[in-house]
Amino acid sequence: MTNFPLQKKKLKLAMLGMTEGNGHPYSWSIIINGKYNAQALAKCPYAAIIDYISKQPQNTLGIENAEVTHVWTDDPKDAIHVAEVAEIENIVSDPKDVIEEVDAVLVATDIGSEHVERCQPFIDANVPIFIDKPLCDNLSDLEIFQKWIDEGKNFISSSAMRYCKEYEPYHQSTHELGDLRYVNVTMAKSWEKYGIHALESVYPIVGPGFDSIQNIGDKDRNIVHLKHSKGIDINIANISDMLGGFGLISLMGTKGGIQIKSTDTYYAFKKQLQSYVNYLQTGNKPVSWNETYELMQLVSAGIESREKGGIKITLNKDK
Repeated sequence: MTNFPLQKKKLKLAMLGMTEGNGHPYSWSIIINGKYNAQALAKCPYAAIIDYISKQPQNTLGIENAEVTHVWTDDPKDAIHVAEVAEIENIVSDPKDVIEEVDAVLVATDIGSEHVERCQPFIDANVPIFIDKPLCDNLSDLEIFQKWIDEGKNFISSSAMRYCKEYEPYHQSTHELGDLRYVNVTMAKSWEKYGIHALESVYPIVGPGFDSIQNIGDKDRNIVHLKHSKGIDINIANISDMLGGFGLISLMGTKGGIQIKSTDTYYAFKKQLQSYVNYLQTGNKPVSWNETYELMQLVSAGIESREKGGIKITLNKDK
């Protein structure tokens, strides 16, 4: 792959990888391809995916000028089922087999510590990549991604929470609340995988400039405090079984306050995937690398703080 952005009428994409608890290959492939086998979808092991996909009017499905044509998963049986559900033509036995067969790939796994290894063959082959959140969960891997950016490699990564329609009106637009002073975010599951959901929910609202992070919790109950250079204190409660608090944000300022909750998963995923296709076609990143870098610093520092007994970690702003 030498020419980027990709000047093609229809992009061929590969959906790669599936980790425990993450059904993105099902939903992302359906959203992009705009079609699915309803009987096969009914057997999908992720009830939430069945729910939000089946509720969508047919005319909302599909991303123009893109199609998932190849799929590979860690367990070959999963690839067979994903292909049946999303009507994907080709199942491959090795992810590297899609090189020269597709225009770009999506690494649909959410274990950040695996992403350098999973992405390396496509980086070497200059195949553009979308990498599921979090991009990484440690600073050593982050520096490898920084090196690839410096070499001009084409990849992006984001959390779908950035694209939640309930949050979008507040992206760098909280004037009616006065100066923000306190933000609270609640999230379920693990910090390693879902801390980025909480962080990236609030990042477009407050903007760059995080000074420090402190995690006084444990692996199941991550209680995190962040200080922002705009004079904002931010608390994140990332508690493993707190599914009722998934994606709830409170914004408090000098003149007012509001609470907002993410409810439309489909909208967020489709907008995120559309942004990747736009990136492939135009070369314009929907999220700057500087933002992604700062977010990955926070993910990594949140783990380090917790593992070192809740110490406060100041962000290194030189990169």
